[in-house]
Amino acid sequence: MISGTRRKDDRVTTRPAPVGSLLRAAPPDRLPEVAAEHLRTRFPLAGAEVYLSDLTMTSLWPVLDPEGPAAGRLEMRVFGSQEPLVDGGSAGTDRVMLPLTVWGDRLGVLRVDLREPAGPDRVTELRSLADELALALRAAHNDTDRYYRISRRQRLTMAAELQWALLPGRSLDGERFKLAGQLEPAYAMYGDHYDWAVTGDRLTLTVLNGQGDGIEAALLTTVAVNAMRNARRSGANIVEQAELASDAVYSRYGGASHVATLLLEIDLSDGSVEAVDAGSPRALIAHEGDVRAVSLEQQLPLGMFGDGRYETQKFQLQPADRLLVVSDGVHAATPGGRPPYGASALLSALRGTRLQPPAEAVGTVMRALRDYHAGVEQDDDAVIVCLDWLR
Repeated sequence: MISGTRRKDDRVTTRPAPVGSLLRAAPPDRLPEVAAEHLRTRFPLAGAEVYLSDLTMTSLWPVLDPEGPAAGRLEMRVFGSQEPLVDGGSAGTDRVMLPLTVWGDRLGVLRVDLREPAGPDRVTELRSLADELALALRAAHNDTDRYYRISRRQRLTMAAELQWALLPGRSLDGERFKLAGQLEPAYAMYGDHYDWAVTGDRLTLTVLNGQGDGIEAALLTTVAVNAMRNARRSGANIVEQAELASDAVYSRYGGASHVATLLLEIDLSDGSVEAVDAGSPRALIAHEGDVRAVSLEQQLPLGMFGDGRYETQKFQLQPADRLLVVSDGVHAATPGGRPPYGASALLSALRGTRLQPPAEAVGTVMRALRDYHAGVEQDDDAVIVCLDWLR
């Protein structure tokens, strides 16, 4: 495609349109093809593929050739490290793999096969293209089902469909923090959920556990999450968010169902945290291998009574602290009559993540939870949210 012409010495030259302009003009379901065509016009291209993560964040699957195999070891390494990787081939050819990430939310990996060596300038240029593609994919996600179909390796339950549609994202990075969350079982979750939002120096983080099973638990959580968002987006503090959500749940269920919730508002400038503890989610802080539970006084879950009122409590994060928030499907899991996972196994798993970024750490803790079940089916869904405060 031609974005303009330039006349010099009676010669007319053309320049290709920037890839960002091409992607913004493309149909939402054709972004990978537009990016691949742009690569063909700019580079000696031998091939390209766009890989997207599955819901469990454990494998990457091709979009341009959906019948092709899952990504290999090197692509998964790039997905984990979030750094480009150049794999040299024979006869001066190079394969360049680049992360597809937006505001810390990891979407997948772009693989570019070149018929020439890839020097640092070439890798920088390709990384810029990958960033543009990631931003376009994130923007287009709700306007086409194509990318959903790639990331889902089996059919979701209706409850899981509601929960995934409600999530804010899988990870988020800022100057002063790194944040990630994970839910399991990915294809059949119930009432556990997390939500977050950052505005200026304030990060609001919520972990919820809706009472019950299946779609009823998911609907209950949906009411609570949207009530808290409604209050938050109107400028309400976390006490007002909790009280509006409690009133909304009680109005709908009359006290027959409730939502256990931990609401946190973190001042990213100084690490001070205000909390409303309304039920079963738990918070832990890890610092240089030491892990301690955050001691909070529990208040009643949201929706148990009409006109519920809540109070805040405070605690402090120190620079380089890691805050982990887990639902009762994590800390209270007792598979096969074993001691609760939160008694010691969770602490060991968390210590093992010390050198991992949050987006990797949540997966590590979740895998340790699966191992703890030792083949026994999980009887509750589980949420893990991990925050590093960088200051």
